[in-house]
Amino acid sequence: MIYSMTGYASATRELAAASGNGGVSVSVELRTVNSRFLDLNFRMPEDVRVCEPTLREMLMNKLSRGKVDIRINLQRSEQAANAGALNRDALAQLAMLERAVLDAFPDAGRLRTGEILRWPGVLAESGVSPEVLRDAVLECGKQAIGDLIDVRGREGAQLATMLLNNVSEMEAIVTKITPLVPELIAKHQQKIVERLQEALGIAAPDSAATIVSREEIAERIRQEVTMYGIRIDIAEELSRLTAHLNETRHVIQKGGKVGKRLDFMMQELNREANTLGSKAAAKELADSSMTLKLLIEQMREQVQNLE
Repeated sequence: MIYSMTGYASATRELAAASGNGGVSVSVELRTVNSRFLDLNFRMPEDVRVCEPTLREMLMNKLSRGKVDIRINLQRSEQAANAGALNRDALAQLAMLERAVLDAFPDAGRLRTGEILRWPGVLAESGVSPEVLRDAVLECGKQAIGDLIDVRGREGAQLATMLLNNVSEMEAIVTKITPLVPELIAKHQQKIVERLQEALGIAAPDSAATIVSREEIAERIRQEVTMYGIRIDIAEELSRLTAHLNETRHVIQKGGKVGKRLDFMMQELNREANTLGSKAAAKELADSSMTLKLLIEQMREQVQNLE
């Protein structure tokens, strides 16, 4: 399989308080978009910040590219919220201790609000232990990551189908124009010969004043037409296009982490399509080149979303 870099997944756990009064709802949300590298951004309450290293490792083991936003929410019930009220006695005791320290060390810094709230006993217990809360977050994270992989896999399968359809269309174009190339080049060369003959007066009667013989002029025309034919010959470009399309199909069907490889293949395909257009000696070839470039651009946009 190939995987898209875009996706969304979430998981939720309901935790009951040990006392039976209230509880906490834990949710983990994952949102991913395309990126050249793996970029993890966490947003979580300080209560569960300890889970970040483990979640980061879990994500790095499963994903290789993409910008991932990880949001962890803790929703406490009304009873649990009340349980988190300030313990006035503990707060007064902490204030007394701080004053004592400042009397002994006047230059010491004062406690910040976050430090005060994290001081043991300042907040009444919510009824859910930190260990239970941590385990719930990690369980939600594991489930959300698994769901995210499934979502990215399904979208990747759809992108693979679209890419293979474009490859088939391009192969059909190359197959169609390849046998036409010699005939189109010959017709174009004939037009060049006729124009040169008219310009050089080959069709006019011989004259004694003619400095250059008809044979010499005809030979020069043949040389110019031959050189021009070489310049507009697209057999090599068509051969490389065929090889690149075969490789692109192989990469898609093989699967795995193909994003960077396919991005390189799009550059190579686009280069050959541009050369084909610049050397096009007939409307059929110019139209084919334009269609190829449109198909390649469609593929390039979708390849940017592949892991």
